[in-house]
Amino acid sequence: MEGLIVIAGLITVVVLATVILSRHAQRGARAVERVRPRGEIEFGERLTARDHVIRSAITSGPGIAWVTFFLLIPLLVMGVMGFVTNNALKEYQATGSLEAFKAKEVKGVTTSAFTLDNYKRFFGYGRLGFNPLYPKILWRSFKLALGTTICCIICAFPLAFFIAAMPAKYKGLALTLAVIPFWTNLLIRTYAWQLLLAPDSLITKAMNLIGVGDPGSPLYPSAGAVFVGMVSAYLPFLILPLYTAVEKIDWSIAEAASDLGADGKRVFWYAVLPQVMPGLAAGITLVFIPAMGQYVVPDLLGGAKMDMLGNAIQRQFGASLNWPMGSAIAFLSMGAVMIALWIYARTAAKRGAEALL
Repeated sequence: MEGLIVIAGLITVVVLATVILSRHAQRGARAVERVRPRGEIEFGERLTARDHVIRSAITSGPGIAWVTFFLLIPLLVMGVMGFVTNNALKEYQATGSLEAFKAKEVKGVTTSAFTLDNYKRFFGYGRLGFNPLYPKILWRSFKLALGTTICCIICAFPLAFFIAAMPAKYKGLALTLAVIPFWTNLLIRTYAWQLLLAPDSLITKAMNLIGVGDPGSPLYPSAGAVFVGMVSAYLPFLILPLYTAVEKIDWSIAEAASDLGADGKRVFWYAVLPQVMPGLAAGITLVFIPAMGQYVVPDLLGGAKMDMLGNAIQRQFGASLNWPMGSAIAFLSMGAVMIALWIYARTAAKRGAEALL
């Protein structure tokens, strides 16, 4: 019975969302009608409010349902689960009854099934005092994601300009070579890096000659191995949008800046860089966000030396069986990333770079 109630509630949410969106579309159409000059020819049929709802349900309904079921509802469940005690959740999983979430009296003390302890632990404030474990993990993940993004920018810029300058018949081949890593699963590529960084590999021997690593030992697990694996995994995500932006550069602006006396650095900074900023911003977003929560690469190439947010979340949902704590970590991590992107968007808007938004 509870399952039917939940399903009915979800269907109601989808229908209401569809109706609200259709109402907004209808208001927008009326606003356009008010500002349309007289005598302008209007193409298409006029729809009633009921027709708007039906067409919106047909066209937008599947997308709204997908986002609702597989994004919004899981996020809502994850957010609520972060406020639940682990004991209450385990009792609910064992009995299937909502009675597990009611307050209980144990030895004369009333205990609630809801708590802020999971979120407090993330910020280091546990029952035994301050423990900076999770703040350190968050800071380590942020540094790794930021370093990966910066290194990808440094590598992607010359590659994007090089591909854009190639003859048209070779550009397709160059772009294919750039996206070839996508043809292989990330897990397999990470295992390949273990072979490349093994004790007997040419890379390891070459690094040993210049004093990096101990002879006869692999170059992993280490922070350097994780960094190399992350850059190789996410570099194509920055090359492609940056290449698209480079292809659209109006070189007459750069020529005009050069004719007006600007040197090479100023031409690039004031005439070329603003034109590729939309592609650069898209690439930064595509690299930074997934790098922040990466799990496979730090786990296989970093081991216990590189405990990241993804590893912490996996450990809570896996070995520790503490789903509320894992939900709190995931929810707060997502919030931290969204705040960083919001600050970036605000900064871009103040600089007049609305295209970055």
